[in-house]
Amino acid sequence: MTDEKTVDVGGNEEEVVKKVSLMDTFLEKSATPPSVEDIVEGTVIGIDKNALYIDISPFGTGIIFGREFMSARDIIKKINIGDTVAGKVVSISNKEGYLEISLKEARQALIWSEAEDAIRDKKVFEIPVQDANKGGLILAWQGISGFLPASQLKTEHYPRVADGDKDAILSELKKLIGTKIAVAIIGASPKEGKLIFSEKNPTEKNKDHIIGKYQLGDVVLGEVTGMVDFGVFIKIEDGLEGLVHISEIDWALVENPKLLFRVGEKIKVKIIEIKDGKISLSIKALKENPWAGAMEKYKKDDVVEAVVIKFNKHGALASIEEGIAGLVHISEFGSEEALHKALELGKRYTFKITLFDPKEQKMTLSFVDPNKKGE
Repeated sequence: MTDEKTVDVGGNEEEVVKKVSLMDTFLEKSATPPSVEDIVEGTVIGIDKNALYIDISPFGTGIIFGREFMSARDIIKKINIGDTVAGKVVSISNKEGYLEISLKEARQALIWSEAEDAIRDKKVFEIPVQDANKGGLILAWQGISGFLPASQLKTEHYPRVADGDKDAILSELKKLIGTKIAVAIIGASPKEGKLIFSEKNPTEKNKDHIIGKYQLGDVVLGEVTGMVDFGVFIKIEDGLEGLVHISEIDWALVENPKLLFRVGEKIKVKIIEIKDGKISLSIKALKENPWAGAMEKYKKDDVVEAVVIKFNKHGALASIEEGIAGLVHISEFGSEEALHKALELGKRYTFKITLFDPKEQKMTLSFVDPNKKGE
């Protein structure tokens, strides 16, 4: 059997018949007469202008004719008498006593069987991304459409988007269209005609097992893998990455993480949360908390000098020292225009502390206008 000629039965000129190891599975079922949907194989015993005849011993003769013959005519041109081919039974009640056979439907059945083998054997294929939607990527394998959920993407391809913005996720995923990625088939549904893919290496260590090695408070050396508006991604080890949120980068105000780090940089981080398979990290937790000694320096009603470091919808943030800033509320000025007229970004002014809670790291300030007497 291994020396027999194999015959292409697919419209895209791919080899389908005959893979002996695969056909053995179908042949095991052939102890009884074949039924519709069964895969059968036999020897070609006749070819004419409109039909091809196959000896399906001991169950009679199969025929490929009509629409099935026309759809497979390019394949049939390559077939000679004596060749062994496989086909799918589409009818067992031909008026002339033949089993009606489809070559193309056989090909589909064999592909689905191959997909099941690929799942079992954890085979990896390099496939180009055809399209993307808000949930993941669209790929095709052997003519069958498949879906790769975003959750099954590797770290380097996962859309890093703040607050789960679906439009932003889609924008990031679309950047992968046309890119070849290595994937494994993890699900196959012949009835729906769909495959499910994963980019994650099926032989990788289980992520939960990796996370289990770490505890809250652990300090680890990680590698910067990416910077986004809302923080920095740090690889702790292969298969495990955590996020340092922008609020955990430094005690001082951080506006743009992209200006502070570079990809590949090694940095120490502290694990501050492990939840739902995700690890949250902190850099500032490894630095001295400036608020810890602040209660010995400042108190409510103190008059202090502070630099305006940021404007927001509530007013202005003014920093007394590195890492300690208070809010100057817009209500003091009556309007945003008046606020900006009185205070300029980067300049130092005199303020009075109106609220001071170092334990909660909260402080509010009141502008001491030098033009008003008694202030």
